[in-house]
Amino acid sequence: MGDRVKVGLTGGIGSGKSVVAELLRVHGARIIDTDALSRQVVAPGGEALAVIARRWPQAIAPDGTLDRQAMAAIVFSDAQARAGLNALLHPRIRALAFEQAAQAKPGEIVVFVVPLLFESGFWKLCDKTVAVIAPLEQRLRRVVERDNVSEEHARARMAAQIDPDQARRRADYVVENGGTPDDLRLRVDSLWNALSACTGA
Repeated sequence: MGDRVKVGLTGGIGSGKSVVAELLRVHGARIIDTDALSRQVVAPGGEALAVIARRWPQAIAPDGTLDRQAMAAIVFSDAQARAGLNALLHPRIRALAFEQAAQAKPGEIVVFVVPLLFESGFWKLCDKTVAVIAPLEQRLRRVVERDNVSEEHARARMAAQIDPDQARRRADYVVENGGTPDDLRLRVDSLWNALSACTGA
């Protein structure tokens, strides 16, 4: 990908990584959302959905599509199932992500939004990594309100992801998202300046 800068952006559920990604898009970054790609990968008629139907038939809706809530309930409570699903999906998602990234212009900043950036090994394919960190109670409130789930369910989903302190230690840049929208905007402005310096822009 030449001198394009590949950035891995991660953050626990409810941390605000989608908001950070959108702010980076406004600055001019090319955003590649692996959650969106995962929906492509499990689309009806695809190989991945057929494998899921064989392994976890209870995760298939009556119309033959993936019941994402049912699948989430399975993998967030069963580490072996989670590992199996990740092994099935991650290589396919990665291939699609880099297919899209190859369309970037020289000098462009490409931001991969990857919930499991460090757990999946995707970080090894990036030039820089960014972790979005927010206070636990704030994250819980966001997830419960946004996804209409119980606090217990939200906590279980969080427990399946990397510990924020570990993400903080491993990331090249950390964006704190515990303040106001204006605070976040200023932090993303600083992040953009740092990433732009990596391109020589």
